[in-house]
Amino acid sequence: MKRLQTAKDYDLVDLPSATIPMSIWWLVPQYFLYGLADVFTIVGLQEFLYDQVPNELRSMGIALYLSILGVGNFLSSFLISIIEEATSWGGHTSWFSDNLNLAHLDYFYWLLAALCGVGLLAYMYFTKSYIYNRASTI
Repeated sequence: MKRLQTAKDYDLVDLPSATIPMSIWWLVPQYFLYGLADVFTIVGLQEFLYDQVPNELRSMGIALYLSILGVGNFLSSFLISIIEEATSWGGHTSWFSDNLNLAHLDYFYWLLAALCGVGLLAYMYFTKSYIYNRASTI
């Protein structure tokens, strides 16, 4: 939103190759939060699969962990393809237009925020209903 407003202020909306006079420091908060979330997700998933899987299946737990990451990457590509098809249907401008100033990446990020909210609700449900194995019972 800040980038688009800056492009409008400098009358650069219809010039997709023009450099927008904006500081790179606007990227720091989002990359910091992304990195923090990524670390907690990866470490938490590794710890969970290592701790809760029986000793005989530990290698399967690590394989499952890597498979989860791979499926997540595949689904994110699939989501982008679906959004591209759905939003460009009927001759409309896609959310992922070639001109970044005319694209609607803000809608895409709101959709991602909603999906993260649904994921958080699912996580809370499963953590309430999960019964942890104790180390002595495995």
